[in-house]
Amino acid sequence: MMIPACRLADLPRGEAFRLDIDPPVSVFHTDDGEVFAIDDTCTHQDASLADGWLEGCEVECPLHASKFDLRTGAVDAPPAKLPVRTHEVVVEDGMIYVRVSTDAPNLPPCVASRLAGGPA
Repeated sequence: MMIPACRLADLPRGEAFRLDIDPPVSVFHTDDGEVFAIDDTCTHQDASLADGWLEGCEVECPLHASKFDLRTGAVDAPPAKLPVRTHEVVVEDGMIYVRVSTDAPNLPPCVASRLAGGPA
């Protein structure tokens, strides 16, 4: 299922848009004009990657500076150890759509517990 995120014209290059679903997804528009979507939550601790710093095809977590590759989800700077999920992006008629991956997300324990209905 394709989820509409936002209009491409409304997402400036170098910026991110947070799609409020469970778990949230971030859509990034790189300075080179590419569009990527990854899980919004850092795998180390509950921090929004949409609030991070975008450089090339990497986003740096605003909390503890882990870096994630937008193309693969791979983490290349600690303290995070697990990758984030990547999602398919389609731009059609000026609209950005995201097809959310069916793979299990790598969420920090506090977020996974909350989504499962446990204590926050």
